[in-house]
Amino acid sequence: MMTHDKLVDFYRRLQDDKVLSIYLDGQANDPAERNVWRRRLDQKVNQVEKRLSEVGADERAAFHDALTLLRGELGRFDGFVTGKGWVGFATPAEVLYSESVPVPMPDLVAWEHGLRVAPYVRGLKQGRAVVIVLADRRHARVFEYRRGEVSELPGVLADKDVGDLTDIRVAKRGATHTGVRGQTGTDAAQRFLTVGSERMLKGLVENLIEQVNGQGLLILGGPQETVAAIVQMIPPWMAERTLEYPSLHVGMTLAEVKDAAEECASVLTNQLQAGLVAQVLDMAHSGGRGCLGAAATEKALLEGRVDTLLLSRTYIREHPDHADHCVGTAFNQGANVEELSGSAADRLNAEGAGIGARLRFVLKDENGQEK
Repeated sequence: MMTHDKLVDFYRRLQDDKVLSIYLDGQANDPAERNVWRRRLDQKVNQVEKRLSEVGADERAAFHDALTLLRGELGRFDGFVTGKGWVGFATPAEVLYSESVPVPMPDLVAWEHGLRVAPYVRGLKQGRAVVIVLADRRHARVFEYRRGEVSELPGVLADKDVGDLTDIRVAKRGATHTGVRGQTGTDAAQRFLTVGSERMLKGLVENLIEQVNGQGLLILGGPQETVAAIVQMIPPWMAERTLEYPSLHVGMTLAEVKDAAEECASVLTNQLQAGLVAQVLDMAHSGGRGCLGAAATEKALLEGRVDTLLLSRTYIREHPDHADHCVGTAFNQGANVEELSGSAADRLNAEGAGIGARLRFVLKDENGQEK
């Protein structure tokens, strides 16, 4: 899937060009539903053709040229669309993008200036790295989950001699010491192991900061004391994007890690979204850097004040044109966009009609009152 930056770049470059955007729901797997998506696509295409019946022949020809290109891309599917959805963008001259995606998409056909981008925001989460760390006192395994696939990255191992220390044998005589009063050879080995573990974990955290990079998610598994040690080392911004899951362990298979990554990423995403909505609601109600509702949010977007635009999945479905306008405006000013689902979306629907924003600043009049 496209990254956030690539989608924004596409949107900005193609704002003045006529573009055909096609989204398809590919979740069907019942043999009786083979090629049903083609009939749904034809229905959406017919709706666009009816609207184009009143425009010039050149416009209709341009639409059909772009449609022919994307139908050619879809021709490789036999019966079912692969993945949970499919997205394609084309001008009359070229296919800009076509790909099966691992998230459900709505059935949509749009012929307009620029890309129809709002539905794609849902898929951007799949491009975000989910880093999974399974660590104990001896070594760590690091995985990355992205776009529905998991891969193991080079691990960070403690020094070889650290692991060997547990095999140190000392005489069973109480008078045997290492040279430090009251400390036996086994005590020294344990202390060395702790120092080695700390060195290992510090190196691990340095790598994690680069991998998570402000946008990804971090899942920590392993013995509770090891997980706690890692949490103490990570910076505050990273802590809020971290989920501790001590029941995970270093011996997990790749398939087990993938299942855990999907489950944990969903939990952590819901937590982050709930916190973001709560923050925006609190600031909006107190006259701070938050706004709610379509009118206030669009005003803030036009004034270039939006830091993060919030849209519920319901709002995007029920107000597709306005949602797309808001997403595009947010992209143009470098704002983040979050499509919300679950309890966070329910709360935004109830208190903000499904749309709101965290703001960069608040406009005030000469009396210090919010405009």
